[in-house]
Parts: sequence; C-alpha cells; structure tokens
Amino acid sequence: MSTLLEVSGVTVSFDGFRAINNLSFQIGEPELRAVIGPNGAGKTTFMDIITGKTKPDEGRVIWGEKSVSLLDMSESAIARAGVGRKFQKPTVFEDQTVRENLAMALKNPRGPFDVLWYKKTAQGAEKIEEIADEIGLTDALTRCAGDLSHGQKQWLEIGMLLAQDPRLLLIDEPAAGMTPTEREHTTDLIKRAARTCAVVVIEHDMEFVRRLECKVTVLHEGAVLAEGSLDHVTKNKDVIDVYLGR
Repeated sequence: MSTLLEVSGVTVSFDGFRAINNLSFQIGEPELRAVIGPNGAGKTTFMDIITGKTKPDEGRVIWGEKSVSLLDMSESAIARAGVGRKFQKPTVFEDQTVRENLAMALKNPRGPFDVLWYKKTAQGAEKIEEIADEIGLTDALTRCAGDLSHGQKQWLEIGMLLAQDPRLLLIDEPAAGMTPTEREHTTDLIKRAARTCAVVVIEHDMEFVRRLECKVTVLHEGAVLAEGSLDHVTKNKDVIDVYLGR
C-alpha cells in the first residue's frame, strides 16, 4: 500500500492558540482510518488543512505519487486532485431528485460551456445506477432529496463524493443523528468505499468506530496522542486520562 497523503510537522495557531501542534499523519491508498479525540483536539482544523481551507504556519502536506504539496494549491484544485470532504450536516440539493444530485456530482469537464452543453451519456447513467446501488438509494432515484430521511441524505452526499472518483474521502461524524439501522448501513458503505480509496472518518461515537474495524488515530491538543487498533488506543493511559479527564 503506497502512501497517498503525508502530513508532517504541521502547526497552526489562531490568535496565539495552537489548534494544531507539530502534527504528523499519513495514510495509504486504499486505507480506512478513524480519527478520534475530545472536543478542541484539532480534528476539524486537521481536515481544513488537508482541503486547503486553512493554511498552516509551518509543516508540509504532501500528496500522491508525484509528492506535490497541497499547501501550494487552492481548495478547488485540491478537490480536483481527488480529495473529497463530507461535512457533518448533509449538503444536498433539496429540490432536485436523487438522480439529479448524483448527475451534478459526476466527474465531468467543469468549464463554463461544458455545464451548458452537458449531455446525458449512457456511461453517466450507468455510473449513477452503480452509485445508487452502492449507497442503497436505487429505489429513491426519482425522489426529491429534500424528502429523504437524515440518514439517506448522508448516504446521498457520500454518493455525490464517490461520483467524483476521489482518492481520499474525509467524512465528518457520519453516525450523528442516525437510527441504529442507518448507522449499520453507513458502516458498510464506508468500509466498501475504503476498498478503492483512502477514507478518514472523524467520529465521537466509539461503538461506530469499533464497527469500522480500522486503525485509529487519537488527537489531543492538536497532536497525535496515540495510534493503533481501537483496543490498543483505549488501553493507553494517556488516552484514558484525556477522555476521562483524570
């Protein structure tokens, strides 16, 4: 498994507060990783740095076989390079159908005229069917996205990211607000996605993390506190102190 993303010695301060403190992290392709940590551990800032939303004060963020620096790239260029991010609150086009949402997300030329002259292709239609099947929304393709349940909207958004053929998926708290059945489906969906690309899941829910059965990175005060299986990190004295506030 080759390294897809390598973050090394990254530090970010906001008004004198160190949100990220000499953080180093790497993930291969394909690989599934869960990132956990108490509130204020730097989890969101970590994602912001990878997606170009926040520029660090120091450190390196290296991407892909050609070892390009993501720090020199704009947010849109990073997205085009294959980094997809799903925020906690689903952002789908509520007035459009599930099919239309997926069609808009497909990896097509994105110039001003390409959008005007966009034609439905058999290939595109096939890809949409494939993704709908993958996310479990085949029966809902003609439904308005606004009519879906909270869990289904989350799946649709993951599907929209998958439509862009990402190499790295960043998913923020996917289990929040879901029913037990929805959470189970979400676990399966994430595990399947991680067979073809790198997936980083930020999650508070330990039961959900356990079901992902993957390596876990624990962040605390903007740095990696521990790394390994969930059993390994939850037995770590420092992790216990941080989580239980001893």
